[in-house]
Amino acid sequence: MLHAPEGGAARNTRILAVANQKGGVGKTTTAINLATALAATGESVLLIDLDPQGNASTGLGVTREDRQTGSYGFITDGAPATSVIRASMVPGLAVIPAEPDLAGAEIELVDVPHREFRLRDALTPLRSGPYGFILIDCPPSLGLLTLNALVAANAVLVPLQCEFFALEGISQLVRTIDIVRRGLNPALTLQGIVLTMFDRRNNLSDQVAADARGFFGTRVYDTVIPRNIRISEAPSHGKPVLLYDHRSAGAQAYIHLAGELLRRERGQKEAVA
Repeated sequence: MLHAPEGGAARNTRILAVANQKGGVGKTTTAINLATALAATGESVLLIDLDPQGNASTGLGVTREDRQTGSYGFITDGAPATSVIRASMVPGLAVIPAEPDLAGAEIELVDVPHREFRLRDALTPLRSGPYGFILIDCPPSLGLLTLNALVAANAVLVPLQCEFFALEGISQLVRTIDIVRRGLNPALTLQGIVLTMFDRRNNLSDQVAADARGFFGTRVYDTVIPRNIRISEAPSHGKPVLLYDHRSAGAQAYIHLAGELLRRERGQKEAVA
């Protein structure tokens, strides 16, 4: 069990929901490896596994036996952050794992007052530190768990698979973000779109990338995540790809993605200032 780090200067924590209602797009892979890459830059990062499948927990080496308390208790029972945060194998990266009971949270939250704000309220003590970034790995759906993430987040990062129907699916998520912004979280923004599973040998990947950039413009990251065997292998070893094979094309892509995200974040702060 890891208590939230103490000491250090207070900071404004950026909370990013990693979301796409379509499964198999590299959402959890992006959450794990982006969090790892950000930690490698010296950032203090917390990853919240809000997906009942618990793949982000597995991908960071958190065993099933060490998930007795986690994101379910954090949201539904008001468990304090210090009781649910775990250390990961990555220095600077902590995790709130998904325990088995999270699978029932969608039903249990239906009759709970202020059900959309449970995660936002739970995260209140962490908003001014000690983490520079909190990443939320959302379920592959637009249910109450994802809605909680969108209400709690400052911005949404969307992994977009370079395959047919990808853009059609993302339009529904963008509409949901607009609805949440109008009614529940006026500060919510679309942080960016990350093209995943890009195959340079496939003309379809180029076409999807071109269509995405044509529609979303600069909100699409320059960095693309390639279809890479090392990325696929890493979770079975309970490791982020940056630890499994840091020289691989997949690991290097996530390092570049973290750098681009930090540059974008700095640019937004300067624009506001």
